[in-house]
Amino acid sequence: MQNIIDRFISYVKIDTQSDPNSNTTPSTEKQWNLANKLAEELKAIGMEDVSIDENAYVMATLPSNLDREVPTIGFISHFDTSPDFSGTNVNPQIIENYDGNDIILNEEKNIILSPNYFSDLKQYKGQTLITTDGNTLLGADDKAGITEIVTAMEYLINNAHIHHGPVRVAFTPDEEIGRGAHKFDVKKFGAQWAYTMDGSQIGELEYENFNAASVKIKVQGKSVHPGYAKGKMINAVIIANEFLSLMPKKEMPQFTSYREGFFHFYDFKGDVEYAEINGIIRDHDRDKFDARKELLQRVVFDLTERFGDIISIEIKDQYYNMKEKIEPVMHIVDIAEQAMKDLEIEPLIKPIRGGTDGSQLSYMGLPCPNIFAGGHNFHGRYEYVPVESMKRATDVIVKIIELTAKYYNDEA
Repeated sequence: MQNIIDRFISYVKIDTQSDPNSNTTPSTEKQWNLANKLAEELKAIGMEDVSIDENAYVMATLPSNLDREVPTIGFISHFDTSPDFSGTNVNPQIIENYDGNDIILNEEKNIILSPNYFSDLKQYKGQTLITTDGNTLLGADDKAGITEIVTAMEYLINNAHIHHGPVRVAFTPDEEIGRGAHKFDVKKFGAQWAYTMDGSQIGELEYENFNAASVKIKVQGKSVHPGYAKGKMINAVIIANEFLSLMPKKEMPQFTSYREGFFHFYDFKGDVEYAEINGIIRDHDRDKFDARKELLQRVVFDLTERFGDIISIEIKDQYYNMKEKIEPVMHIVDIAEQAMKDLEIEPLIKPIRGGTDGSQLSYMGLPCPNIFAGGHNFHGRYEYVPVESMKRATDVIVKIIELTAKYYNDEA
């Protein structure tokens, strides 16, 4: 497993944080550093048709070694990390033979990764964990996925006796800011279907995700000297707070799970003259998703009736539930499920409480379920990944490729 550890650490040490406020692709110049490294590494291990386009999308081909037609399938991961937490100077720590107790990430700052709080840790007792040093995120989301794809391709190249059809791989920028698939060239990629290696816990297999929209509320107030403000001042902060007070209190992320949707308001800034709220809407059910948007518009309308035309709302759909695009081709999920069972991995088929490049790609004509990459506690200092989970994800990729070749031989 040392090759997996070395490869993963070489990736996470490169800062690739994306920036939602940028209009370029990739959104940060530093993402090119890993994109270029990946393109060169794919060439070095023997992949063909390696390309990197003007937007930093990296693609490559593992040619078929069969003398019959097998569909081209793909594997995709993103190389940017979340803007929610620093990805600069990542200093991974390797915990061998994890004893099941607290892990001190940073003794000086008393930052502890504890199974008493993060109960998933308990299932990895005896395994090798890679953690942060408490100062940054780790980047397993989704450099673990990249590690697994590259390692699987290298394994197949070095083991030519394993029968496989054509395989395409791709690594994308800006997934963490919802733009990972925006400039993905599906036609150039040329796969019938693909899998994103972007899940968490070992065994995860997902083909449902949230319908998603962003929300921006703007309130234009009027500032007047408070001593003479009666009947004149319009306090934008107060009105913005009133908007928040009218939101369903139990339909927030901290109170929801499984298929329950939510409203999430994560940014508030303002003063008397102007206030702005940014948030998101999420729901697996399209009708409930639309109802959430209508509720926000109705609240804004009611506030406008009371305070005048000083409050506005902007709602932008971001992506949709890929379930409706996957269900007509469920054999692609069945193959992944069988691959896990053949490897004695229990498949955990459940909806994603988030999004994935696979959602947008599915609506662009590339059906794309999501498979575990192994990491936990993404986007923060408590992120970690078991090396054994990355090894098992690599095995799943290889097995899916084998089973696809076998499936289409049996079908013939």
